Amino acid sequence: MDFRFNFAVDENENSEANTHFLLLGSAKHSQESMEKGRKTADAGADCSLRPGVGQHQEEAPRTKHCVKAAKEHLIPEDLNKVLENKVMETVSDLYHVKVSVVEMTCSGDADSEGIVSKSVSSHSDLIPGVYEGGLKIWECTFDLMDYFSEAKIEFRNKTVLDLGCGAGLLGIVALKGKAERVHFQDYNSTVIEEITLPNVVANCINEGSSREDRKASKPPAKRPKNAEASTEVLNKCRFFSGEWSEVSQLLLSSNKPFSKYDIILTSETIYNPDYYSALHDTLAQLLDKNGRVYLASKVHYFGVGGGIYLFEKLIEERNVFKSSIVKTIDEGLQRCIMEMAFKDSS
Repeated sequence: MDFRFNFAVDENENSEANTHFLLLGSAKHSQESMEKGRKTADAGADCSLRPGVGQHQEEAPRTKHCVKAAKEHLIPEDLNKVLENKVMETVSDLYHVKVSVVEMTCSGDADSEGIVSKSVSSHSDLIPGVYEGGLKIWECTFDLMDYFSEAKIEFRNKTVLDLGCGAGLLGIVALKGKAERVHFQDYNSTVIEEITLPNVVANCINEGSSREDRKASKPPAKRPKNAEASTEVLNKCRFFSGEWSEVSQLLLSSNKPFSKYDIILTSETIYNPDYYSALHDTLAQLLDKNGRVYLASKVHYFGVGGGIYLFEKLIEERNVFKSSIVKTIDEGLQRCIMEMAFKDSS
């Protein structure tokens, strides 16, 4: 592979990634959100019915959409193409594509789904069934990354799935933790091609760079030993787009060797109750019998209706998993980290 990379690094260490809150919420709702979430869960035993939303806010209309087929995205041999004209930022010592530049430059074949133009023109970070928010880095991602350190989650030699990956930061942390294999899934193929894959590549080729180099916004290292290391790390990765159940079936029916995941990571994926059944079934199909799911979420998503307690209610009803809230974050909108495992797991 030729490793002469052509991308810029934004010198602003304070990434805009930290500023995005999901869907109509504000800090003033924080104290109310826990109680609302519990009441909604109790009232919402049938998850086909959308629960109530925050005061003075209209409920988002339900959207029926066609199932989005699964697709595997192969890593190009020429990594120049992955990072060509990309502008990178750093957050939590990780490189990621600057989304505002993607919004200005991504068009034509690079945005075959039209999600960038639709998101920009509608001023929306969510278009149900069309664009599911993968261009942004949502705050619960950082909550889960913090939890990895606090709880000393061990990724070494584990097989990991970053489900609903968006920028892929959770999976990148697992890679840096010496995971044996990391797969990335997002609903949108444009997100995988223009955001996830460039982020993974940029962090792999910078594996040998120091924290000081990253903070100084130095370009990625080009030394041969780093190139070889990055190829080895990238060979651990696979990338998929499409609806959860479709990706699950693609993996389970593939001719390629596949073993279930020791760890599944997912953040801000339970905002819409309409997707709960598909998410639950996908976790049940892809998690190893002794595996763990780490799920980060807001307590309640105003304007959409989902939340941690409503999903917890579904888990109890299905009686497949045991779950526990392992951390609660009270700053701003209240958020939680949930751990899940099969009921008969060790």
